[in-house]
Amino acid sequence: MSADLAVRARRLRRTFGAFVAVDDIDLDVPRGSIYGFLGPNGAGKTTTIRILCGLLEPSGGEATVDGVDVVKDSEGVKARIGYMSQKFALYNDLTVDENIAFYGDVYLVPRSRLAERRAFALTMAGLLGRERSITGTLPVGIKQRLALGCAILHEPRVLFLDEPTAGVDPLSRRAFWRLIHTMREAGVTVFVTTHYMDEAENCGVVAFIRAGQLVGLGPPRQLRLQGDHGDLVRVRGVARERLLGDPRVRSLTPMGAAWHLRLARPEDAVSLARDLGVEVERIAPSLEDVFLEACEGKQPEKQA
Repeated sequence: MSADLAVRARRLRRTFGAFVAVDDIDLDVPRGSIYGFLGPNGAGKTTTIRILCGLLEPSGGEATVDGVDVVKDSEGVKARIGYMSQKFALYNDLTVDENIAFYGDVYLVPRSRLAERRAFALTMAGLLGRERSITGTLPVGIKQRLALGCAILHEPRVLFLDEPTAGVDPLSRRAFWRLIHTMREAGVTVFVTTHYMDEAENCGVVAFIRAGQLVGLGPPRQLRLQGDHGDLVRVRGVARERLLGDPRVRSLTPMGAAWHLRLARPEDAVSLARDLGVEVERIAPSLEDVFLEACEGKQPEKQA
């Protein structure tokens, strides 16, 4: 394995009966990077993460995390990583301090380091002085930061975050991403899934997964510039019903008060503007436009 890669996978595959959840994907995650893993629900994101964390054995292929084989030494992988699931994995009926102590034991944090790491987690979550608070009573954003602190008590070199900001308010999401950037600057590799395209812009590399297959890969700016996007336009002040069924409109996506339209032909913009009586503006694609284009359409039927 290259010393420059924190995660490497080749032809990684996972099946559940006849269903193929992860379909021969390759991954190269540079050390010290923020790697975004994006896809619709059911695309295979969580299954991939569980394989890479040593929690689920692959049906085929190979993968290493921090140089350790996920099949041959899954316990070695677990010792080197932090993992934060969608539900934060905290015990709501325990106090803040009890959760920190529990995860300190789980991650075998040495007693000589535990006091310092406890203070780190409390500071990160903004909970100094609230150590005896019941975790279930905390606001979601603070609970989220506490969960992150618990996940990195043992100072892992690779951190897996599975939709860590789902359902969190914008200010808390921004604060959480400041913490992620701080960890990256300290040399931690962060592998993160998210449904928020503004968060994906923070990633050095983004991978799109659909039906268990990678369908896009690259830095956000590069993904936006790839391909011919002359068919992408924006219209405002038009009801959805006027656009549905129009043969000139291949797809439409709501973007705030406007619609982003993929046209069947770029030249259709002129006749569409005339018939709708509004401006049809040619635009450069956002990352969300690129993501939807990569992931739209009928998912392939796959058999094990």
